[in-house]
Amino acid sequence: MALSAPSWRLPIRCAQTPIAQYQRRTAASSSNNDGSSSGSNPVLEEYLRNNPQEAQSGRIKIPEGMGQAGDIANSSIFEDERRAQKQTDSESKDGVDGDSVRVGGIARDPRAMATVLDPNPSAREQWEKRQVVKMIRKNGRLTKEQFIKRTEREHLAKSHNMKTSVKKLGMLARQIAGKTIDDAIVQMRFSKKKVAQEVLKQLEAARDEAVVMRGMGLGNGARKEAEDFNESSSSVTGTTSQTLEETASLERKPHTVDIQLKSGQRHTVSDRSKIYIDQAWVGRGPYGKLPDYRARGRIYMMRTPWTSLSVVLKEEATRVREWEQREAKRQRQLKAKAWKMLPDKPIQIQRQWYSW
Repeated sequence: MALSAPSWRLPIRCAQTPIAQYQRRTAASSSNNDGSSSGSNPVLEEYLRNNPQEAQSGRIKIPEGMGQAGDIANSSIFEDERRAQKQTDSESKDGVDGDSVRVGGIARDPRAMATVLDPNPSAREQWEKRQVVKMIRKNGRLTKEQFIKRTEREHLAKSHNMKTSVKKLGMLARQIAGKTIDDAIVQMRFSKKKVAQEVLKQLEAARDEAVVMRGMGLGNGARKEAEDFNESSSSVTGTTSQTLEETASLERKPHTVDIQLKSGQRHTVSDRSKIYIDQAWVGRGPYGKLPDYRARGRIYMMRTPWTSLSVVLKEEATRVREWEQREAKRQRQLKAKAWKMLPDKPIQIQRQWYSW
């Protein structure tokens, strides 16, 4: 049986390039029912506005849908300022309140933001009232804890959970407690413990956070430059900072001080802004599960511990102050226990063996 021509000679389609396929898909997705394209090319539109002659002649022809393919999506983080401004203008035309606040170029409603920023206004007002009453009763005087918090710097850093036990990590915590941050890093660098490398990374991260976030360990020269800059800025704004004056008074003292620690060891402080580890403790974390394959097809589940390390970093100025307070207390105790000669009293009646 002979085959007819249309049945055995089928039309062969030419393979389309990926660019052509992309153009067809983009044109199909961006075209409306009436055949008009919804995509826009901002670069082409600006060029046509600047060159109206070429726009009227119609010599520039862009394939349908190509403008949308090279454009940025509305939800992209790289959206240009022109689109953001256009969006804000459209929102303002839609009837946004005149008391709106612009955050990142976008108009925000303060009442809508208050639900997140100030969820309980009455509680906040009561707290402010209590603080004002407390300040008036104390006549603006600061407590000892508040004075220390304002004049001395400290930083608390907590590490992630490490795969070790409390006993093993507790030895390293006791080893680095009381040492300067540089000495503790050296101890962990040459330690044979496996978890010491993790502790080393956490100490370096805590040191960097203390320098960046708290301004600790900057030295006398850098601290003085920062204080001069803050004083100049405060003089412009008309405000004074008690912290800067007290810190400057501490640095005017002798730089080298020989103190005695709580453990009885002698320690020499040459830089009051040097960072040391005041406290170091461990915290028990969750337990993991690890299979233990035994004989006869038995499997036991082992509990692998996870432990975290927390350190409190302070400056040498704090250690010097504590030593001065201990010395002052010891001097007061010695003065109270010292023997004093009794006052002289006149002799009233004389007897052969005794008198009173």
